[in-house]
Amino acid sequence: MKRIFMLMGLCAMLTIASCNSKKEEKEEQIEFLATNPVKMDTTTTKEYVSQIRSIQHIELRAQERGYLQKIYVDEGQAVKKGQLLFQIMPNLYEAEMQKAQAEANFAQIEYNTTKKLADGNVVSPSELAMAKAKWDKAKADLQLTKVHLQFTEIRAPFDGIIDRFHVRLGSLVDEGELLTELSDNSKMWVYYNVPEAEYLDYKARVHKEGPVNVNLLMANNQLFKYPGVVSTIEADFNNETGNIAFRATFPNPDGLLRHGETGNIEMKVPYKNALIIPQKTTFEVLEKKYVYVIDKNSEIKSREITIAAELPHLFIISKGLSTGDKVLLEGIRLVQENEKVKYKMEDPEKVLSHLELYAE
Repeated sequence: MKRIFMLMGLCAMLTIASCNSKKEEKEEQIEFLATNPVKMDTTTTKEYVSQIRSIQHIELRAQERGYLQKIYVDEGQAVKKGQLLFQIMPNLYEAEMQKAQAEANFAQIEYNTTKKLADGNVVSPSELAMAKAKWDKAKADLQLTKVHLQFTEIRAPFDGIIDRFHVRLGSLVDEGELLTELSDNSKMWVYYNVPEAEYLDYKARVHKEGPVNVNLLMANNQLFKYPGVVSTIEADFNNETGNIAFRATFPNPDGLLRHGETGNIEMKVPYKNALIIPQKTTFEVLEKKYVYVIDKNSEIKSREITIAAELPHLFIISKGLSTGDKVLLEGIRLVQENEKVKYKMEDPEKVLSHLELYAE
């Protein structure tokens, strides 16, 4: 019986040893894929939240007090420069103009009579001068009443689109009261904020290439079909955000864009000889990016990298790697620091093609 137990124990030990041997053999057979960073020309697209404004957007206000007698247009209507929009009751101003016209006529007659007398030396030159001054004042008063009468007519100062009305027909409006707004949407100004580092990169690019074109992604995630151009940059940075405002100008021949819309500006940024790696080769520790590099002894070493830009499935690296480095492509979670591994190199161009890279 004792012999039987010894034989059973020996068999169990041999079985465990055999299993461990097979497990170690299996682990030794694991082969990881690695690749090299690759340099190539490509383009990234940066997005900025933007606000869309008309090139001209003004308030139309009453210039005289009175009852709103007529409205000649409707909300949202396109109007032409000089078109009559509103009429404030002009009766009082018409009466004042007629009175001023009569006083001017009387002053002219008085001046002509005084001039004849002065020519015959009947009256002194000073009396003629006073008559002339009285006539000039009457003409000035007449002109002023004409201006007041013109102010009862509110006309469009430029071609544009009428916004909603703030008053209704028959309303008593005061001088300066807001009637509506008028927008010139033939071109649109799109404002967006750019960080200081990107502003400096932009200025260097403009110095070499000239004006930069941008695209507008509208609120429905569709690209506006007309490209815009960066036309101006504000004078000062915002000290709180570290940003500076850019303004791009877009043509708007179809009138699709309206004042007050929002969207995203898309600006393409070219990179020459950019060092590129797949995103899946990286991992994050305390908000820092790392990759596993395989050294000459086939040992795994973690290395911190600095990312310059992001592409679909890819990172552009500005610091931490070179084209000669062997970067672990798969199995990041299966290895440990300083572990010796068996690996197979994968051609970087083949790797990138599998990631559906579209570089320009």
